[in-house]
Amino acid sequence: MPDEPIPQPAPTGEAGPPADTSTDHPGSTAGQAPDTDWQQLALAELRQQRTQLEEEIRQLEARRDQINREISSSFAGQADGVARRLKGFQDYLVGALQDLAVAAEQVELVPQQVLVAPSALDAAAQAAGEPAPAQPVAAAGLFSADEALIRERLAAFQGQPDFYADPWKLRRSLETGAAASLDSWFLEQGGRGAQPSSGSRSRNALVTAAAVAILGELYGDRFQTLVLASQPERLGEWRRILQDSLGLEREDFGPTSGIVLFERPDALIERADRLEERGELPFIVVDAAEQVVDIPILQFPLWLAFAPGPGELIDDEELY
Repeated sequence: MPDEPIPQPAPTGEAGPPADTSTDHPGSTAGQAPDTDWQQLALAELRQQRTQLEEEIRQLEARRDQINREISSSFAGQADGVARRLKGFQDYLVGALQDLAVAAEQVELVPQQVLVAPSALDAAAQAAGEPAPAQPVAAAGLFSADEALIRERLAAFQGQPDFYADPWKLRRSLETGAAASLDSWFLEQGGRGAQPSSGSRSRNALVTAAAVAILGELYGDRFQTLVLASQPERLGEWRRILQDSLGLEREDFGPTSGIVLFERPDALIERADRLEERGELPFIVVDAAEQVVDIPILQFPLWLAFAPGPGELIDDEELY
């Protein structure tokens, strides 16, 4: 018999190993893993930076609040003084005398007049028709000839203020003590000497304004007022009070005007010398805060220095 075919084993259900398709499909999940890790890392860094910035902002806001509290507590009690300094400095840009006062009271600044009886030769000369010698003028520091006018004006200044008076006339009322001080300065000191301060710079400036008004009637525009104060704020206060008391304008304060303000004594002395060379009369006013008065100032025929009272100089230094 022919050989029968050998039966083959039936195929089983086992499958071979699966094919690796990871490299055949680049869009699969395994291929996206590196990109996802990089994005997560960048996002984490951004979040960390944002957290740091928020912390810095919080610290800056806390510092800002602290500074605001310090400013409020530090300047609350000094607002008035700061405002006065700023105002004085603005007016100035737009446009220890106590020991000296004690010494000045002990020194005779105005020489006593010596009365000499006329000799026979003088009588003969006058009989022959020779002209008599000229009388000294008030510019030499003698106001006895103008005593009636000075006291009349001082009495009028103590009445009701004339707010609409002409420029260079006193528009404010003068206190009795200030009038007495000016009377002594004109008639006893001959227009050159120290007087006690009235207690504040504004009152001293008012006294000076009254003196300027009287000198204006005596000399017209042949004199110039020179004010000495060592700080711009003080000069600003002088300028404001004089302008208000005499009805002046900004143009009245300057090198060629009626009132000139000085911080340094050497510049004031130089200006006074030039005025005398031109035949004009300098009227020098020294602020109460000036601790010394230069000797050359004492040579001029008209000068008024204010001597501060006890504690006044200390209060002024604390303010400025």
